[in-house]
Amino acid sequence: MARVKICGIRTPDDYAAVARAGADWVGMVFFPKSPRHLSLAEAAEIRALADANTSLKAPLLVALVVDADDDALDAMMAAARPEVIQCHGNETPERLAAIKSRHKVAVMKAIRVKSEDSLTAALAYDGIADMMLFDSAPVDAALPGGTGHSFDWGMMHHYRGTTPWMLAGGLTPANVAEAIRISDALAVDVSSGVESAPGKKDHQAIQDFVSAAQ
Repeated sequence: MARVKICGIRTPDDYAAVARAGADWVGMVFFPKSPRHLSLAEAAEIRALADANTSLKAPLLVALVVDADDDALDAMMAAARPEVIQCHGNETPERLAAIKSRHKVAVMKAIRVKSEDSLTAALAYDGIADMMLFDSAPVDAALPGGTGHSFDWGMMHHYRGTTPWMLAGGLTPANVAEAIRISDALAVDVSSGVESAPGKKDHQAIQDFVSAAQ
């Protein structure tokens, strides 16, 4: 049974669907080039729903950022108040430590896996990141994540880090159980794999994905 993160929600209804499905984390994207990018006002609406709906299982809010500066992070934190900041750019271990110290929340570092060397490079974040996320690295992708591409899940057996990790990249309701079996992942992340169009979450697919992963 793997824990589940549904990333790239766009609306309060998306949040409610994720909560009903029983996911553990819900991701909000703060990256203007992404079709899933949220304004601060939109993020505040989702945060308000998360605070108000105590009858729902409350997935932790994760804010995905890409090389964000302090001013951008300060504004995002004030609006969304996430429990986790997911750094999906070229953030160094030192930058992660600074973000964690400044905002007093957990930090997650995404690594785009090109080869086993990527898994070795990820060891630099051991003891700094609270969780690692291993994603695909398609050469033609214009976005750092949410591309629908996968990588060789079996490579994860070569990861020697002690930090807990999450598998991402090309996962869908149809293949997530196999991905978990091959990689031994204890947590999985999906974005485009539960969408009917870029940025448009399919609520039934969210339920199907969580059921398959669990």
